[in-house]
Amino acid sequence: MKIIDGKKTSSEIKEEISREVQQITSKGLRPPHLTAVLVGNEPASLSYVKSKEKASEKVGFTSSLIHLKENISEKELLDTIKKLNTDHSIDGYIVQLPLPAHIDEHKIIMAIDPDKDVDGFHPVNLGKMLVQLPGFLPATPYGILELINRYHIPTEGKQVLIIGRSLIVGRPLSVLMSQKRKGGNATVTVAHSRTKNIKKLTLQADIIVTALGKPHFLTADMVKEGVVIIDAGINSIDAPQTKRGYRLVGDVDFEGVSQKTSYITPVPGGVGPMTIAMLLKNTLLAYLNKPI
Repeated sequence: MKIIDGKKTSSEIKEEISREVQQITSKGLRPPHLTAVLVGNEPASLSYVKSKEKASEKVGFTSSLIHLKENISEKELLDTIKKLNTDHSIDGYIVQLPLPAHIDEHKIIMAIDPDKDVDGFHPVNLGKMLVQLPGFLPATPYGILELINRYHIPTEGKQVLIIGRSLIVGRPLSVLMSQKRKGGNATVTVAHSRTKNIKKLTLQADIIVTALGKPHFLTADMVKEGVVIIDAGINSIDAPQTKRGYRLVGDVDFEGVSQKTSYITPVPGGVGPMTIAMLLKNTLLAYLNKPI
């Protein structure tokens, strides 16, 4: 069993980005600029945005945060997005999800300039992904693909099971891994909450990706020997004995399942760090794609 170390891999990617930024700034050019829009004070979102800021600054990007009140109107948020779309000093930006219930997330995503959509959620970028045109890949699926490739995990002809059909992870990843590409050419099945007899599918799979948000859903009796496990789930469970009172776990029962795997990602320290790394990679691409 080998651990797929997302923390180490993301550090390597950030170092690669940092070297490229140094080459850019050594020519007297400005560095790439990534902006985050945060609505409200939801602790997990605030923590995540701060992590993105820290990572941006570490690679030499300019980083900025637009922190808006939770009761901001949808129109005011759309006006903010319009300004970001026309601000030539900003190469890419993200609107942190989820948004408050009174704001239509789809309307907000549609308003983002696809050329600055470094989260890769705009339908234009999703469409480009589908037909394999250059664009921004959604950060988490992009990170998973990068882990698979950097660990030289064979995917061609393999049976891949993705548990979860969200637009953030499951659906884009199912497309990417079925395409003719490095890390692709697999036979992909997508399972979800309405899938019957899921254990039959998991026992057949060579590679399983979990992204459903259920702690310890996948257990050792559900997988075959030598399986590759990519755990994109992140869940908080009570842990009164810890300082924080909780701990983070994935969708996989790591202790049991890891005994049967060839490769497995831990939680935390697996897929999570890769999401931010690929967001930075998308921002660098947005910068390089801008007309001079």
